[in-house]
Amino acid sequence: MHSEPLHAERPGHPGGPGPERPDPATHDPASHPSGAPTSGACPFHNDQRESRSGKQKTLVLTGASRGIGHATGKLFSDAGWRIITCSRQPFADDRCPWATGMENHVAVELADHRALPRALDELKEKLGGGPLHALINNAAISPKSEAGERLTSLNTPVGTWMSVFHVNLLAPVVLAQGLFDELRAGQGSIVNVTSIVGSRVHPFAGSAYATSKAALTCLTREMAHDYAPFGIRVNAIAPGEIKTDILSPETEAMLAPTIPMRRIGTPEEVAKVMFFLCSDAASYVTGEEIHINGGQRV
Repeated sequence: MHSEPLHAERPGHPGGPGPERPDPATHDPASHPSGAPTSGACPFHNDQRESRSGKQKTLVLTGASRGIGHATGKLFSDAGWRIITCSRQPFADDRCPWATGMENHVAVELADHRALPRALDELKEKLGGGPLHALINNAAISPKSEAGERLTSLNTPVGTWMSVFHVNLLAPVVLAQGLFDELRAGQGSIVNVTSIVGSRVHPFAGSAYATSKAALTCLTREMAHDYAPFGIRVNAIAPGEIKTDILSPETEAMLAPTIPMRRIGTPEEVAKVMFFLCSDAASYVTGEEIHINGGQRV
């Protein structure tokens, strides 16, 4: 029988003792070449402490007015982050659970590519040359027919295809390019919100929406490769059936039994995964798409 351990303790071998490790009690994580956080630290509470000490992080979030986006903005705000929102809707101060929402909002129609340069100018002005720590591309549209039915590849008008791709695919490209310098300064994280419909035909999601989400998955992989040398991580989350205002009780009752966990997910559950991806806990994670669907893809 071979008596040597599988990972022999040789100098320089990953399984061996290697060089002496620094004392955790005195080691400054900021001095580590990778900037990796101290093991065991809670990212949420760590960000709260950093914010109180004047080192507040900043998030640019599209589609924050309801559902997943609204829950995401609240979670990051609770962790001490500054939230800058972008949406076509005017700011609703009565629904905003985080401070300084009005002055940190940019109204923009993402379906109009001509409006994006102006929006970027406003975002840069609000950032004031400071670093950006996260960009979450959550805004998306999924048009229906006049009768409220799913639009297929047979009956989706060309104009609808263009609008969907401008919001769901082109806007994330333009925002990431336009905020590149700020993201690089903050060693930031980009999270693209894709969908379960990008990998399977769905009874309600239209063809243009599904195709745009599949393209966004591919874009995430390309961006992760291109942005990594500059210290910017790019990942995606793909929600399944999530309880939002547009999900009727009848639809929920129909879909829940088809999910292994036998329930619909919540926006808060999705927001927690995005917070992880934007935190130091995910400092070596890039190019991934995390599925949040209660086992629906199993």
